[in-house]
Amino acid sequence: MAYPSNLTDAQWEVLEPLLIIPAKRGPKHGADLRHVVDAMLDISHTGCQWRFLPEEFGPWIRVWSQFRRWSRDGTWTRALSELRASSRTALGRKDPRPSMVVIDTHLARGASNGGATFHSQGGPYGRTNGAKRIVCVDVTGLPLCVRVVPASTSESSAVEQILDDLARTRDDERLELVHVDRGTAQSAATRMSAKFNYEVRRVGWDETARNENGAKVFRPIRHAWRVEVTHGHLVRRRRLARCF
Repeated sequence: MAYPSNLTDAQWEVLEPLLIIPAKRGPKHGADLRHVVDAMLDISHTGCQWRFLPEEFGPWIRVWSQFRRWSRDGTWTRALSELRASSRTALGRKDPRPSMVVIDTHLARGASNGGATFHSQGGPYGRTNGAKRIVCVDVTGLPLCVRVVPASTSESSAVEQILDDLARTRDDERLELVHVDRGTAQSAATRMSAKFNYEVRRVGWDETARNENGAKVFRPIRHAWRVEVTHGHLVRRRRLARCF
């Protein structure tokens, strides 16, 4: 059965070589690997549990195992990097690595049935139980890096963690400017600027902006709104709308 979340032939043609890495030893990927990826996308879109995966996709444990394997061996990271580089080239960017990025966090409420979990108290007034998703995008809105931490993690710490990730993958070699939310302390921004050798700048919406009636109005911050759009795309996937 064809599902709306399934990859098209054109999409699979681009993605397949990024997922299949030739190996001298170990099991070979079968021709139904695309079926496995479609199963992962179905879970992302519908938000169902692994064990409730439709039977048409085969044993859920195989899909889950492949997803975990790609997460641990860096396959998803490599695929994201390659897709971003090709997309930037298609958009007319001269270099696949950006010189400016925007970082922001989003709190996903926890959906736990009890017991020890990854969730913690955080968010406004520290009352929301869940996890914090940190997203880093370039000026076109393409993601460079994503990390999930407990909700209690401070904004400053979350930003530093994702900058460490960028340094580890060497995606920060051309970076000159990083926009962060005002939730990041100025002292932390100054310290990170010195640590990573590029400017970490705090930005926020103009609270003095008013309309002809004197009422406050919201005006998107140039470039910074790109990360908000990315967060919006992510929460449209039911699996990502809450932290399971």
